[in-house]
Amino acid sequence: MRSEHGLLIELARAEDAEALHAELLRRAADGRLPAVREIVPAARTVFLDGLADPGALAAELPGWRIPPPAADDRPAVEIPVHYDGPDLADVAALWGVSPGEVVRLHSATTFRVAFCGFAPGFGYLTGLPERLHVPRRETPRTRVPVGSVGLAGPYTGVYPRSSPGGWQLIGRTEAVLWDPRREPAALLAPGTPVRFVPRDSAVPAPRTAPSRPARVCEESAR
Repeated sequence: MRSEHGLLIELARAEDAEALHAELLRRAADGRLPAVREIVPAARTVFLDGLADPGALAAELPGWRIPPPAADDRPAVEIPVHYDGPDLADVAALWGVSPGEVVRLHSATTFRVAFCGFAPGFGYLTGLPERLHVPRRETPRTRVPVGSVGLAGPYTGVYPRSSPGGWQLIGRTEAVLWDPRREPAALLAPGTPVRFVPRDSAVPAPRTAPSRPARVCEESAR
């Protein structure tokens, strides 16, 4: 789908959208992509805005060879977490392990921000194997506290503000996901590697990774 200066590319799978987004960033970095104002990934789409000729790029895309996303060599953003969420025991039951093993498995995973949406600063993080994917809660909560760390389907996410939500909550963090006074305002951007670090005491400020040309986690449709 394209407009005068925009091109929306629809993919069959979330993994395909991640791979295409990574390839677009590579081509933008080395000058092989036409000038573009924004590259915005979503669950199974990638939107390019500000193209002079969207039709030319759309015609070229079928001939691209798009490899799987490569491991990111940037230092991961480390988010300290107290693993004491109200759904930790339920997730342990779904995984068939102890709550302590949930903590070990989750914190041992290097996640990647696939895309952003829902609220400013909310990143949809992938990395858990399919066997550890969990359903949303049957009854969503009317209020999820800010900083809650949750799981839903293939994703892990951190609520940047208090809001309703149906994700399985396994912990909480004091890391600030969105601060309009900060540059960039979003702690996480698409493509960013992320690690969750168990904490039992005071929570230190998270380490941030060097920035890369990519849209930050700004507000978009649910």
